[in-house]
Amino acid sequence: MRRNPLLCALFLPLALTANAADSALDERLMHGAEAMQPKAIAWRQDIHQHPELGNQEYRTAALVAEHLRRLGMEVQTGVGTTGVVGLLNGGKPGPVVALRADMDALPVLEATGLPFASEVRQQYLGEERPVMHACGHDAHVAILMATAELLASVKDELPGSVKFIFQPAEEGPSNYAYDGERHFGARQMVEAGVMKNPQVDAVFGLHVSSAMPTGLIGYRSGPVMASSGDLHIRVQGKQTHGAQPWDGVDPITTSAQIINGLQTVVSRQTNIMPAPAVVTIGTINGGTRHNIIPEEVVMTGTVRTFGDDVQQQVNERVERTAKGIAEAAGASAEVKIIDSYLTTTNNPELTERMVPTLRRAAQDRVMVSPMVTGSEDFSFYANQAPGLFVFLGVTPMEQMGKAAPNHSPGFMVDDAALVTGIRTLSMLATDYLQQSKLGN
Repeated sequence: MRRNPLLCALFLPLALTANAADSALDERLMHGAEAMQPKAIAWRQDIHQHPELGNQEYRTAALVAEHLRRLGMEVQTGVGTTGVVGLLNGGKPGPVVALRADMDALPVLEATGLPFASEVRQQYLGEERPVMHACGHDAHVAILMATAELLASVKDELPGSVKFIFQPAEEGPSNYAYDGERHFGARQMVEAGVMKNPQVDAVFGLHVSSAMPTGLIGYRSGPVMASSGDLHIRVQGKQTHGAQPWDGVDPITTSAQIINGLQTVVSRQTNIMPAPAVVTIGTINGGTRHNIIPEEVVMTGTVRTFGDDVQQQVNERVERTAKGIAEAAGASAEVKIIDSYLTTTNNPELTERMVPTLRRAAQDRVMVSPMVTGSEDFSFYANQAPGLFVFLGVTPMEQMGKAAPNHSPGFMVDDAALVTGIRTLSMLATDYLQQSKLGN
């Protein structure tokens, strides 16, 4: 059985910490979350059976919009393509808190064997592909829909407003040129003004994780998820007969040398003591025939770091290394790195303030999580207002170490975890509003 680093992380003390939240309201939210669990499960399984790729979430968006309208909210649709935003105005004046869920699925062929498994196929990069909620966004939508209904039931007691953000394309749009700029869903939503009118004072989100047991909440202050850059390298050589390589310039051997050279960007050229960094080449394509040295080779990959300064340094060194090796071989290299995701950073003050809320919502099953080299476009919201992004475990304890990871064909969500997600988002919103009222 493989060791799980998350389970080896530091668990927080079990003692409850005093919180400014109204205890009567707190009790109502706890019981209300339990009552919402069956609805959330039904929504989650329905959305799982009908997944949609980035910027194609028409059915999911319609389901969400109809639900929010029934709750009496001000609802905007078509935000940043298919996004939906609902505004719940409380009975008293106060700040605005935003809660976010992502709606899109992945081009993955499901292999779970569930009775509600996906059989959907959609266009992805010009080809029809199988589609699956292999990252748990179906759970995110269901949790936030349930949270919206729960908070709407207590809106007269809320000193402020809650903005519900259901965004498209967290995994990226389903059609784009790989070496062109990609606008992820959160960026589209921010550019459409979702963090304004009214101005958002704090934003919260969560992500399910198969690496954590059901109902466990993980959080971290400061950088928590890596930035991500799409790396595209085009190596230009000179085509010739494979039997006479001296008459041309071989971009294939040059590309091999570049790949080896890029391994030194992190291992020898970057100070990784403050935080890790990753440079990975994921594809390499070139050539048409066994005895022809081709004109060019194209490689793609990813760059992951935990800070803008480090990202800039790594990007510069990747470009310098690739171009230098190519020039030494008599070839040339065109390097393009598109920063798709920013570093997701939890605001330290907001995090410290809300830890007691996380403890109560998860019934003391809370841990400090390690940095994650995966990326999240929640970072775009957290760059506009103080943000807190947490992880929710969705794997039964007996399956720990055996559960399929996020993004895999066998990824599964334990529906028993949904109630913890509902409690977490609803209590983060109400506690923040209540504390802000007391602070004034």
